[in-house]
Amino acid sequence: MPTIKTSPSIVFLGPSYPYRGGIASFSESLAREFTLKGFESTLYTFSLQYPSFLFPGKTQYSEAPRPKDLNIKQVVNSINPFNWIKVGLELKKKRPDIVLVRFWLPFMGPCFGTILRIVARNKFTKIICIADNIIPHEKRIGDSLFTSYFTKSIHAFIAMSEQVMKDMNMLGIKQKKIFLPHPIFNHFGNQVSKQEGLKELKIQTDKKIILFFGFIRHYKGVDILLKAMADQRIKENGYVLVIAGEFYEDEEKYLNIIKEEGLENQVIIHNKFISEENIKYYLSAADVLIQPYRHATQSGVTPLALHFNLPMIVTRVGGLSESVVDKQTGLVTEPNSTSIADSIIEYFDTGKEAFVTHLKEHKKQYTWAFMADGIIELNE
Repeated sequence: MPTIKTSPSIVFLGPSYPYRGGIASFSESLAREFTLKGFESTLYTFSLQYPSFLFPGKTQYSEAPRPKDLNIKQVVNSINPFNWIKVGLELKKKRPDIVLVRFWLPFMGPCFGTILRIVARNKFTKIICIADNIIPHEKRIGDSLFTSYFTKSIHAFIAMSEQVMKDMNMLGIKQKKIFLPHPIFNHFGNQVSKQEGLKELKIQTDKKIILFFGFIRHYKGVDILLKAMADQRIKENGYVLVIAGEFYEDEEKYLNIIKEEGLENQVIIHNKFISEENIKYYLSAADVLIQPYRHATQSGVTPLALHFNLPMIVTRVGGLSESVVDKQTGLVTEPNSTSIADSIIEYFDTGKEAFVTHLKEHKKQYTWAFMADGIIELNE
């Protein structure tokens, strides 16, 4: 017998507390917005997200206290097919109006695809996917098969960049697709002064700070950025690069570049996952955020920069440049060390405040309410 409901309901399927990271933070923020709109919001997260040997970082878990305002069920085991059936049957019976699933990695295709196929048998629940990447940054055996299995279980898709939209069309995905920009995170506190940020981070410098923020993998181009820092113009100006994030590959190759290029006094590395309470200090201490990616769809770091009024230098790859108005809210450059060095010089010659003025106006379109309204409209 169907569950009798007095208000609309939505289930978020994907990472949330106790797991850390941008996707978890996104789901929690969006769940709060749906609750404000009168929905019964439930987050179905993992009892096991990745087996330890598949996770490149130090830990998958948040050190923050459990959020008291969210209904979180830690029940999904990504590698146990019997669990997939159990969760699918539970959600089928629950009959939420919407299941909003997050897809960022083909590895999750069998788990989510099975759960959602079972849910769909109630012929009531609308299954909507927010696709971070539909084509993975780093390819592995089985990617195409797992992705195809997953996508066939979805009723409608949301892309947060035009690049992901193009990728879905290229893969022949026929379901309805809409574009909704990644909202600005608004729960990381307010901007503080540069001096307070530097003090909290124990960084002693009076030089301009260039920030790379987020985990480090080959496709993110930190090695290209380091070679740009070796440009004689940048050395003469004494600009300092802060790399804040956990290395998801061998750190040694980056340390070798620093040594070979004589950058020991120009580069500060904080090789760790940056907790939510410390994010504001990094974004406030920086004079510019740089994303030197080789390829990309969109970045969860971008809305952080927007929230803290921090202009960006980004490479012209994938959907990375969609949130930057070139020469107004930041600079768009090519993914090579010479172009990145040129853009760093141009940025500081122009001055941060010239970009901040445009950025404050530009960011008004990136709200959680806009995202939630788009999902509700997609469900109608």
